[in-house]
Amino acid sequence: MASQTPALDLIRLVNGYQISQAIHVAASLGIADHLAAGERTSDDLAAATGSHAPTLYRLLRALAAAGVFHEGPDKRFALTSMGECLRSDAPVPVAPWATLIGRPFEWNAWAHLLHSVRTGENAFRYMHGSGNFEYLSRHPEEQVIFDGAMSAISRRLSPAVLAAYDFSLFHRVVDVGGGTGTLLADILAAHPHLRGVLFDQPHVVERARPVLEAAGVADRCEIVGGSFFEAVPEGGDAYLLKFIVHDWDDAASTAILRACRRAMEPEAKLLVLERLIGPPNEGADTKFTDLIMLVEPGGLERTPEEFESLFTATGFRLARVVPTATALNVIEGLPIEGGAAKG
Repeated sequence: MASQTPALDLIRLVNGYQISQAIHVAASLGIADHLAAGERTSDDLAAATGSHAPTLYRLLRALAAAGVFHEGPDKRFALTSMGECLRSDAPVPVAPWATLIGRPFEWNAWAHLLHSVRTGENAFRYMHGSGNFEYLSRHPEEQVIFDGAMSAISRRLSPAVLAAYDFSLFHRVVDVGGGTGTLLADILAAHPHLRGVLFDQPHVVERARPVLEAAGVADRCEIVGGSFFEAVPEGGDAYLLKFIVHDWDDAASTAILRACRRAMEPEAKLLVLERLIGPPNEGADTKFTDLIMLVEPGGLERTPEEFESLFTATGFRLARVVPTATALNVIEGLPIEGGAAKG
C-alpha cells in the first residue's frame, strides 16, 4: 500500500468528484436493487439496466475498489454494507440523494462556485437564470427527483427527531414547506392524537396524498398549497420548518418567520430543524452543506447566535436548542408577547 502523505491525502479530496459521479450512475441505474437477491455478473447487470456491458464492468470494479460493491470471480458483484444503502428499500436510503446530486442541473451549478466566492452571488441563478425552486417548478421531472431525495432525507432523520423531541404535547402540527409529507407522516404515525397540516407550494403538495395514505395518517392531515412568504395556515400549536430557513438569506428567512409569527397563537411553538455551524476546524459536514446552500438555493447554514438574532427580529425568543443523534437540531422559538414582526 502506498504510504500516505499530505499530497496524496489532498489528491484524494481533489478527486472526490469522480466517486460522486460513479455512485450517481450506479444509483440512477438501480444497480443495488438488481443485486438485492444476491450476486450477479456485470453482463447480467448490463442486460438488466440497458447498459454497455464492458463499460458497466469498469464502473462496478472501481466502485468495488472503493467499498461500495464487492467483486468476486468471473466479474460477479455483490452488495457491501455501504452498497445496501443504495437499495430503494434501505432503512437509511442514500440512492435518492446520489441520484439528485449528479443531475446536470445540480452538478453543473457547482462549476460556478468560483463565481459565487468572488461575487457572493448564487451560482445556480448565475448559471440557469433563475433560483433552483423556480427551476424545479418549470421542470417537473427534476422536481420528482428532488422531492424523492428530500423524502429520503426525512426518512433517515425522522427517528432521531422523534427520539429527541416530545411531540405528544401538541394537538395540531403545521409543517411549513413540508414537501410531500414524509416527516409529518412519521410524526402523526407516532402520535395518534395529533392532527397535521402539510403546507408547501401547490405543485409539490399535490403529490403528498399517497405518502400520507401509506403511513395511515391521511385522515388526520390537511393538505394546503401556498407561499410561505405570504401566509401560512393558522390554528397550529406547533409550526415545523425542516431544512427551510437554511435555503434562504436573512431577508427571505425573515419573511418566512414573520408569516409564521402572524399565524401563531401566543402559546404555539416554532420548531426549526436545522444544522448548526460549529467552532473553527470542526463540523466539516455542516460547513460543506453551507456551500451547498451557497451554490444551489442561495441560503446559508447558521450559528446559534445567528438564529437567535433571526428569531428576535421576527417576534420570537430562542427558548432552547435540542440536539438529535444526527447533525439536525430542533431549534425552539416562542412568540414574544406583542412582538409579532410586521412586514
